Amino acid sequence: MKRTRSIILTGLLAGSGLAVAPGALAQSLPYQVGSDDGAAASDAEGAAPRSGHSARGAGSGVRTTIRPYLEVTQNLLAQITPGNDVVTYTTLAAGVDATLAGRRTQGQISVRYERRFVEKGRVGDSDTISGMARVSHQLVPRTLSIEAGGLAARTRVEANGSATLNPLSVNDAVSQVYSVYAGPALTTHSGDVAINANYLAGYTKLTQKNAYQPAAGQPRVDLFNHSVVQSAQVSAGTKAGTVLPVGLTASAGWDREDISNLDQRIDDKRVGLQATLPVSRTVQLVGDVGWEHIRVSSRDALRDANGNAVVGSDGRYVTDTSKPRQIAYDSNGLTWDVGVMWRPSRRTSLSAFVGRRYDSTTYFGSFSYAPNTRSSLNISVYDGISGFGSSLSNALKQVPTDFATGGASGCGIGATGGSCVNGALSSVSSSVFRQRGVSATYGFAMGRLRLGVGAGYVRRRFIAAPGTVLAQANGTVDQSWYVTGGVSGQLGRDASFSVAVYDAWYDSGTALLGNTNSYGIYASYYRRLADRLTATASVGLDGVSRDLAADQLEATGLIGLRYTL
Repeated sequence: MKRTRSIILTGLLAGSGLAVAPGALAQSLPYQVGSDDGAAASDAEGAAPRSGHSARGAGSGVRTTIRPYLEVTQNLLAQITPGNDVVTYTTLAAGVDATLAGRRTQGQISVRYERRFVEKGRVGDSDTISGMARVSHQLVPRTLSIEAGGLAARTRVEANGSATLNPLSVNDAVSQVYSVYAGPALTTHSGDVAINANYLAGYTKLTQKNAYQPAAGQPRVDLFNHSVVQSAQVSAGTKAGTVLPVGLTASAGWDREDISNLDQRIDDKRVGLQATLPVSRTVQLVGDVGWEHIRVSSRDALRDANGNAVVGSDGRYVTDTSKPRQIAYDSNGLTWDVGVMWRPSRRTSLSAFVGRRYDSTTYFGSFSYAPNTRSSLNISVYDGISGFGSSLSNALKQVPTDFATGGASGCGIGATGGSCVNGALSSVSSSVFRQRGVSATYGFAMGRLRLGVGAGYVRRRFIAAPGTVLAQANGTVDQSWYVTGGVSGQLGRDASFSVAVYDAWYDSGTALLGNTNSYGIYASYYRRLADRLTATASVGLDGVSRDLAADQLEATGLIGLRYTL
């Protein structure tokens, strides 16, 4: 939900022409190091774009570029364990990478459609859409704006509800995730009072060809289907020293997520008053007190004559709309938090808060350190109640409009911040949860070499109404960890490379569902053959270890050509 106290992890290489997101190269087979054909490094050094359409913003020193492309690759996927199946397929793809940098419009769009034609193997042809987009447009300069974002990604869903972003597999366990949001924001003032308001609406969908059917004696995991998220905020306040020695801001907010599975709903209303007290040029104390009412509710599944929950053709529980909604969680009362904010320079900032929310103690904060234009360290701690859709929307909203990587990688990093959706995608259970986590990234650039390292931890405690089919999940805690790393760079003027590794662990919290460990390593080489034509060769390993099913390990290789229009 919007009120989740978090600053999603960032991995900015400030000031460089190419920002490499720590973790951005993880869980995907990267195509390029920089732009579509290695031109990014040259462009960053001041050279004119070699392909695509470009328009320089008047007096802005930035470019608006649109680079559509066509691509063909020949792929080999060989199963090492538990069997020895070999799949070969041809991929035809079309996509566009666009940077919008006008006076009123800023944004980044990276979208790709591909069709896979299988020549050998026990799987069928398939279609895939992947990409990421973030756009902001000033309807009235410095007063009224509208922003929008979107994500499309492939996932491999395991029996216990864990998921791996953009797996190499082409089997029926591979699903698609789509998430979009949009809304206006108002910033104005009345005398010394600053007024801010915003509204956002979002939609998230998980598609799956064949629903998972558990073995006898194993519990069923109800996989997320789709949800609608809404968020509205309004605030009015004054700075310290204008009216009073302390700054005061009154605020009100409303957040809601409607989940299709069993008609689950999160409804959160809050009003509050925040005070800020500067104690030095670089330090200020912050206190917030408010009233909040948050309620989680759902309906039960339809029951057959024997009292068993009915499962639909999509493998999910059928909702009994004839019965009243049941309360899973209801908190109504005072909330507060206190903390400190420290900003000794533009390159260093720290915020740390402790308070009372959700009937318990809450902690959140962030740290950012970028000592120079070549390196950056970012750490965040967050806490909130959400569903899968709002958790993913929160991460997507943090992606800046100038992100340099995204789409298949799951990360978008730019000069104004960054976000990775990998953590939000680690579990696709439909149940509502309280989510606490910490994430850290480090990025480094030296000459033509880019390095990124990232790590994160997420803990979810699921919330479900007693007496319903989801009651067995109530109070269950699952946990996710991930560590990722990637290095990329130029090999002369016309060649580049990238290497990426990742390892992610998922603990379901119950022996009946078991744990999983997903891991992989990928390496790619790119060679410019002509001004608009680039050749690619890639190899990789993608594996998953499971407690309750056979381990899986696959090797892949591809060669391909991309033509930039």
